[in-house]
Amino acid sequence: MTTLLTGARVFDGDNEKPEHGVLIEGGKIKRLAPMGEFAGYSGDRMDMPGCTIMPGLIDCHVHSLMGAEGNPGVVMERLLPGQIVMRGVEHMQNTLAGGITTVRDCGGKDYLEFAIRDAVNAGKLLAPNMMAAGRMICMTGGHGNRYGRVADGVDDVIRGVREQVHAGSDLIKIMATGGVMTPGVNPEDAHYSAEEMAAGIKEGHRFHKHCASHAQGSEGILNAVRGGIDSIEHGIFMDDECIKEMLARGTWLVATLAAVKNILKGHDEGEPGIPDYVIEKSRRVYERHRESFKAYYKAGGKLAMGTDAGTPFNRHGENAMELEYMVELGCSTRDALFSATGSAADLMRRSDVGRLAEGKMADVLVVEGNPLADIKAVSRKDNHRVVIKRGLVARDARRNALNSGLLFNAAAGL
Repeated sequence: MTTLLTGARVFDGDNEKPEHGVLIEGGKIKRLAPMGEFAGYSGDRMDMPGCTIMPGLIDCHVHSLMGAEGNPGVVMERLLPGQIVMRGVEHMQNTLAGGITTVRDCGGKDYLEFAIRDAVNAGKLLAPNMMAAGRMICMTGGHGNRYGRVADGVDDVIRGVREQVHAGSDLIKIMATGGVMTPGVNPEDAHYSAEEMAAGIKEGHRFHKHCASHAQGSEGILNAVRGGIDSIEHGIFMDDECIKEMLARGTWLVATLAAVKNILKGHDEGEPGIPDYVIEKSRRVYERHRESFKAYYKAGGKLAMGTDAGTPFNRHGENAMELEYMVELGCSTRDALFSATGSAADLMRRSDVGRLAEGKMADVLVVEGNPLADIKAVSRKDNHRVVIKRGLVARDARRNALNSGLLFNAAAGL
């Protein structure tokens, strides 16, 4: 069976294509072409006047098992493994309903998120395509040590990376610096040495895994970039030297502007449970994070959208708001959209998603209006009209219905 999407402008993941139709067949894009080429088509149609058809969005940094509470780690400690997995399923279905059709999980708990990933990728569960890092590699006492694979010294870092490869991780996540959510660590401090970082990245690449680094302080960012990292996550204290070397090496920035912004917003609105040390560090880094993003973007650096969804008050399903935060800081609407489609797919080495083209997965988002003119058309879920996942309608706001055919949260009102 085929379905033709018509009557809307198209953003194909790279550029706008006015007056094009998108033909879907067998869960894939069969044809993207000017409407004249579909004259005489008599199959199913979905006419979307006044809308924009675009690839489903990609979030390159989520934590699928975390629930966006004030202290998500403490909440997870109280749950049984099965409960954690089922909450993760709900989180991912909320994410799909928010227009995100592919995610990169940048650190879970005891590989429990792999069960969700495997069910989704096998077509047994309608949720975003998932890539998962497994256990983050961190130093003794370092950021992420609650659930990460603690490794010290070059040999142990290499061994930790090999363990993730053996467990089935899709990418390697290495913690280059301290962070906001771990008590007793400073975001500015470099945790791994340059030698440890380079060894872990090289080992990940040797086994064909792309590598991401939590990196906030400038020294740790440089250690990761010089070691060959594919993406810097957060990049809060980037300086001119960091930016210069990232540009020279083609390193992506996954800024996760939503993370600190939502911590402070939630605290100001009286959301419960967040530790004082998290608020103190968030206030310290907030403006510096914004300035770093603006400087990196102005310099022409490569961006991929990521949110850190699951961290405090950073809710699954609201991921697309990251695009609005990027535009607020001077990013063009086109570059913001590209960061969540074609560029994100390139970072993740996924040739099957992120663009509307023949043979690609039929992951599609239809939004009211033109996000190239006003980013709110895509950042605000109220403007989403249809979410299609592998050719299946996962959310149709025209009918106010969620149609998964598998598991879904009927109480969510999606």
